[in-house]
Amino acid sequence: MPENALVYEIGSTTTLVNYFVDVDTEHPRFAGGAQAPTTVDQGDVTIGLLEARDALIQQIGHIQPTKVLATSSAAGGLRMSVHGLVHDMTVKAAKEAALGAGANITYLTAGKLRRTDLKKIQEQKPNIFLIAGGVDFGERDTALHNVELLLELDLDIPFIYAGNSENQEEIRLMFEEKGRERDLFICENVYPRLDQLNVEPTRAVIQNVFESHITQAQGMAKIRDTVDSHVIPTPGSVMLATKLLAEAYGDVLTLDVGGATSDVHSVTKGSEEIAAISISPEPEAKRTVEGDLGLFVNRENLLGYFTDQQLADEAQLTPEQLAHELSHYHPIPATPEAKQLACVLARKAVEISVTRHAGQLLDFYYSGGRRQGAQGKDLTMIRLVVGTGGALTRLSCAKNIMEDIPSMNKGDRLLPQEGIRVLIDREYIMASLGVLSMEYPEAALRLLENTLDI
Repeated sequence: MPENALVYEIGSTTTLVNYFVDVDTEHPRFAGGAQAPTTVDQGDVTIGLLEARDALIQQIGHIQPTKVLATSSAAGGLRMSVHGLVHDMTVKAAKEAALGAGANITYLTAGKLRRTDLKKIQEQKPNIFLIAGGVDFGERDTALHNVELLLELDLDIPFIYAGNSENQEEIRLMFEEKGRERDLFICENVYPRLDQLNVEPTRAVIQNVFESHITQAQGMAKIRDTVDSHVIPTPGSVMLATKLLAEAYGDVLTLDVGGATSDVHSVTKGSEEIAAISISPEPEAKRTVEGDLGLFVNRENLLGYFTDQQLADEAQLTPEQLAHELSHYHPIPATPEAKQLACVLARKAVEISVTRHAGQLLDFYYSGGRRQGAQGKDLTMIRLVVGTGGALTRLSCAKNIMEDIPSMNKGDRLLPQEGIRVLIDREYIMASLGVLSMEYPEAALRLLENTLDI
């Protein structure tokens, strides 16, 4: 009998459910989707899951899943506190590993922790600690100092150590003395040598730890009653789908403009020319999240980039129409005027988030003259740009916005060049397909090709 998969996307406010049939065959199919309010705040996430499932059954009839998976950004998502040695080296590497796994970084430090840091960490209430520091066989004391202080906080959360490999036995001993061996997860150094990133092993461990500990979050305790397979962070699932697409079609940039944040995922090695002048390493797969750029929760930040006249002109609205739309602003634009305004804000969110994600060319001056260098992520080899998330899958202007990304370059940014191909996740299932790929990679790719019309 063919296998079918049910995938829940447990968001902070809404739970989506998508049903895929024949996922073990050459012809998988997206059968339909439904949604319901997320019920973490009611102390039981399965209320919303089952409500969404019932809505799906009413829509498409009988379902018979052989596998149930989920992505989650509820209960704050994956909240990580990240601590390294040098900001531009081990801290950067640890940050890349955490963001690529789908984490929200609640606190980030370089060097030895202080009392003020410990106080802020307690206030932020992270789900996981990630500790790095020191290249292999290099500096040892900072990571050991930080682990010791974090253990004294007595927070009942997992620790991931991804620093100097010489510290591993010492750190194991520290956890044994506290009776907390089960809370420690040791992986390869994220920065084993100067100018070398090694983030993928840590990303895998982060997602595994999240999956095994997600039930500890408020309201999530009964999630295993409904989900019998993987549960990973929603942004991490989008990254998995982006990687899957890159393996088949080459370098990819994925954009997700939401109500609260704008996420950018890229999978590319960049050009050899830029690599030759780069002053610091970048991961092949990179995620950035702009917490100040959202079309609803953070719309005031986007509005701040315009005067009222500029906003009215770009949205092609009269001052009176603009005032009305701003005073009746809704997360899902319904009128033509509201959609025109949303398009202007979405364009600004794309421009800023992609520019922040991309690296830039720099001029260095020394006794022999001027030399050009590069810093940050090189996106110049990307030819495929994908739009997912609420805004870029629902607004008719989305494709035009993304096609204009090369023209958003101010001259020094390493953005995609002219000639990019833009695709839209028209069925809004990319996040579901990322976690599905952990069980059915071939089916996930075919379904991804279908929703993107490749």
